[in-house]
Amino acid sequence: MAPKKVFGIVLAGGEGKRLMPLTADRAKPAVPFGGNFRLIDFALSNLVNSGLQKIVVLTQYKSHSLDRHVAETWRMEGLLGSYVASVPAQQRLGKRWFAGSADAILQSLNLLRDERPDIVVVVGADHVYRMDFHQMVEAHIASGRSATVAAIRQPIGLADQFGVIQVADDDPTKIDAFLEKPKDAVGLADSPGEILASMGNYVFDADALVDAVLRDGQIETSNHDMGGDIVPDFVARGDAGVYDLKRNEVPGSNERDRYYWRDVGTIDSFYDAHMDLIAPVPVFNLYNQDWPIFNQQTNLPPAKFVRDANGNTGSTVDSLVSLGCLVSGAQVERSMIGPWCGIDSGAKVLDSIVFERASIGAGSIVNRAILDKDVVIAPGAQVGVDREADEARGFTVTESGITVVGKGVRVDA
Repeated sequence: MAPKKVFGIVLAGGEGKRLMPLTADRAKPAVPFGGNFRLIDFALSNLVNSGLQKIVVLTQYKSHSLDRHVAETWRMEGLLGSYVASVPAQQRLGKRWFAGSADAILQSLNLLRDERPDIVVVVGADHVYRMDFHQMVEAHIASGRSATVAAIRQPIGLADQFGVIQVADDDPTKIDAFLEKPKDAVGLADSPGEILASMGNYVFDADALVDAVLRDGQIETSNHDMGGDIVPDFVARGDAGVYDLKRNEVPGSNERDRYYWRDVGTIDSFYDAHMDLIAPVPVFNLYNQDWPIFNQQTNLPPAKFVRDANGNTGSTVDSLVSLGCLVSGAQVERSMIGPWCGIDSGAKVLDSIVFERASIGAGSIVNRAILDKDVVIAPGAQVGVDREADEARGFTVTESGITVVGKGVRVDA
């Protein structure tokens, strides 16, 4: 029997309003993460590592930096017909934008008609995780169902934050109900304290997916959403299965990070995911060479740590520092520093995330903050020290006290 033709679709058209101001000038999947990465790199790395050779990225809002990143970073072997292609909203069905994730696929059906795959893998572009989709595809084919939803086990107390999958009593792989953020979720039979939360990753028989989005497109009351409308349609017809991430074995993973998955849709979750990377024994391991997370390869010098002009030494501990950085007699603790950053004498960067080309002046303090690209912290200035002062300057400050400074802003003392 000939192997199934598998096609990948990455949904990357969301606005990412909850990540403002980081998404003020870029699409959410293009937000930098972990120093050298963009959020979309995790989804694409998982697909490519899983053996998919033809992948499209459906984009929409503020997509320039995302389109450029995909074009410059994800260059596949064209001679063998492999590609990762960014596809903007084409308005093939009228002068309108995507009305939802299902409508994005509906308006891009020409891609499926051109490739004529047997199986379609549909994933989101803004989650941090590792997953072998080849194993999920094999489980989907073996199930005989037309749709399969990837799910991760979460504490039942968090059920009201997720789309929750309720399985059939007689078959733990069949979806009996798909509940959106339920207040009264029932725990799993084999683990009453846990529920199955949708990961936003799906596998479909191609013809069944085409039929589903075509029918959904005719329903005026639909939100045209994959999780909210398409999956419940398959569930109602008894044709949807669930793939528990616990069945997935990713090469090189360990007990600490094997089932890691984080939706970084808010400033707090984005910050917390970075702290997971920085931990001495990381909760998510970027150093897994058997299942690498790929990123853009640029010509940058090594990071450099030197004494300042007066011979004072600094210290950098429990931190990740990207290529191209120069730290001169400064203190960096529990922080993520992006490429081409400069941190000058006596400055303190504590519990913070710093994007590319930020300049942090001598004697300044950056505490529990996120600095976007090209931010300049003037000598002696402070961010994340005085909440009222930060809010008075127009900075975003979350309830938990994380201060966000937008792209290109200068902060004076």
